[in-house]
Amino acid sequence: METAPEIDFIDMEPRPELGAKIVAKLAQLEKVYGRMTACRVVAKGPSGHHRTGGQHHFTIYIALPDGREVSVERTPDADERFMNADFALNDAFRRARRQLRDQSRQIRGKVKHHETAPTAVVKSVFRADGFGFLESEDGREIYFHRNSVAEPGFDALEIGERVEFLEGQGREGPQARRVQSLNEMAPRPTSQ
Repeated sequence: METAPEIDFIDMEPRPELGAKIVAKLAQLEKVYGRMTACRVVAKGPSGHHRTGGQHHFTIYIALPDGREVSVERTPDADERFMNADFALNDAFRRARRQLRDQSRQIRGKVKHHETAPTAVVKSVFRADGFGFLESEDGREIYFHRNSVAEPGFDALEIGERVEFLEGQGREGPQARRVQSLNEMAPRPTSQ
């Protein structure tokens, strides 16, 4: 860390053993991401506030390169475990570690990108038999069963409706799972 961490105690006497635990937790965070530039930890002792009375509260601010930061400012829920300073300290640093890992991944460019589900158009629906077929963007015909249609459900699907789906392999070929309406109608072919 470029500057020494600041540790402040509010509504409690400074406790050397708690300060040592904070410094040890900060050293663990530096192993996760060693380029922290500054840090401030505020340890707030139990107060007489009606919602959080008797609870410890830790606020953590960590400055990172490029103007990024980690900030843990959560007020503990009405949970008796936060009456224990060690529990509250561990909870705050667990949250800081998660944020620091997320920031570190973003800085390194390793952010997860979720693929979008493929889309198709409902080609046919056999309501009495409980199945139908989709036409995928690449022109393939894909079977689906009524149980694989998300709300508003199988009976609400209309021919020509655009849907998203997950594709799997059925007994007789491609099969759509988790069919979800996109609530917009695809242009219907005009007869000539």
